[in-house]
Amino acid sequence: MKSTKKSISAKKFKVNQEVVYPLQGVGKVTSIEHREFKEKKIPYYIIYLEVSDMTVMVPTDKAEELGIRAIVSSSEAKKALNLVSEEVDNVPADWKLRYQMNLDLLKQGSVTDIATVVRTLYHRSRIKELPILERKLFDSALKLMVDEVSFSLNKSKDDAEQLIFSRLES
Repeated sequence: MKSTKKSISAKKFKVNQEVVYPLQGVGKVTSIEHREFKEKKIPYYIIYLEVSDMTVMVPTDKAEELGIRAIVSSSEAKKALNLVSEEVDNVPADWKLRYQMNLDLLKQGSVTDIATVVRTLYHRSRIKELPILERKLFDSALKLMVDEVSFSLNKSKDDAEQLIFSRLES
């Protein structure tokens, strides 16, 4: 039985499923609707992002390309938590280069990429105050990690944040 990529991606997420939208955070697929675009009916995921109180429409065949993915398993969340407690690799001293590297990691959107950004910028901030753009990037990465870890491990956001900071400081 042959299936096309469209039919696979159209069924990738279900209504009420929590998903991660890179750089936006955790959201919930509230519905899958067909809308007309250029005289064709296109299926869209309607995703509600609680953190920004925003609803977005994403064509189902573009979701993967945009990096939208399911919430990671609890074992993956634990791996990310372990990653933040590891020693930091050498990072460029030039903050602009560091910023771009970390932004690129965040755009990729995996929980380990997010954890790497949190770890790198947290430890860098202990050495020297972060420039405003890097501080905002750290805050965004931390919020994304807190969101996903809290959903994945079924913890409150406060508990997830405390867990992350306890790992960062270990």
